[in-house]
Parts: sequence; structure tokens; C-alpha cells
Amino acid sequence: MFGSFLIGLVIAGAIYWWFQMMITTQQEKNNFLQGEIKILEDQIKEIATIEDEIAALKARQKAVEDLQSDRNLPVHLLNELVKQIPEGVYINNIKQTESVISMQGVAQSNERVSEMLRNLTDNTPWLSKPELVDIVAGNIPLTQKDLRRVANFNLRFRLMRTADVKGASAPASASQGK
Repeated sequence: MFGSFLIGLVIAGAIYWWFQMMITTQQEKNNFLQGEIKILEDQIKEIATIEDEIAALKARQKAVEDLQSDRNLPVHLLNELVKQIPEGVYINNIKQTESVISMQGVAQSNERVSEMLRNLTDNTPWLSKPELVDIVAGNIPLTQKDLRRVANFNLRFRLMRTADVKGASAPASASQGK
């Protein structure tokens, strides 16, 4: 009976020792995995900062490209105004706020203002959404005795960016080619 007790104690000790070895081995594996996870987390943080830097660089590159493509917008604006403003319409003031152009001027008649609005709407890809703010009848003295009736007007329109004009002309040219 004492021998059985000793054999049972040895077997129980061996099982305990075997389980302790397995626990120690598993803890070593867990510690190794936690260390690797920590390394990977650091790499993920580094990748995230690199992605942020890439996004910032792309934003800067896009800003430079936009500036490069939009540097000719004043030239397009003036060129289109020369083409689209009918005879008998005179501009007194032009002001640009971002892409919105405000224009004040004098026309020989309301019909001239209407013709200019039609031209700005239909004949140019660079100018869009013309809006007549107001039109007021007035007089301009030609000589001391001679007065001429005119229409003083204020209008607004948008100056299209180069990318928008190219984007709008690409589908139009593709549909004409079919």
C-alpha cells in the first residue's frame, strides 16, 4: 500500500511536472508572440505616419498642379469677355472672388445685355452660370445738350477651372466622334 502510494505520488509529480513544462513552454510562446505583436504594432504606426505623409504630399502636388493649370485663367477670362461681349456694351468694373466674377458696366440697351447673357451662357466653356444681379436705366451726356439713354447693369458668372473645361469638353468630343 505504501508502495502504491509512492508510485501514485511519483505519477502525480510527473504529471504535475509535465503540465508545468507545458505551461512554461506556452508562456514562452505567448511572450514571443506579444513581442512580435509589439514590433508589428510599431510598424503599423510607422506605416500610418508614412501614409499620412504620402497623403500630404499628394495634396501639395495637387495644389501645385491646380496652380499650374489655373495660371492662365485670367487670360482665358479676358479673351472670352472680348469674344462674348457684344458691340454697345462697356465694362466699368470687374471683380473676382475665388471663381465668381462680378462685372459692372453700361449697355446701349437692355437687348445688348440680354445678348451678352446669351453669349455667356451658350458660347463659351470658360464662363458659366451668368446671373443678372440688376439693371437700371440711366443717362449719359454725349454733349452738353445731348443725353443718351443707357442700361447700367451688374452681373455675376463663374470662371471655370482648366480641369473642369477639359473634363466637359472630353465627353462632348467623344459624343461627336460617334
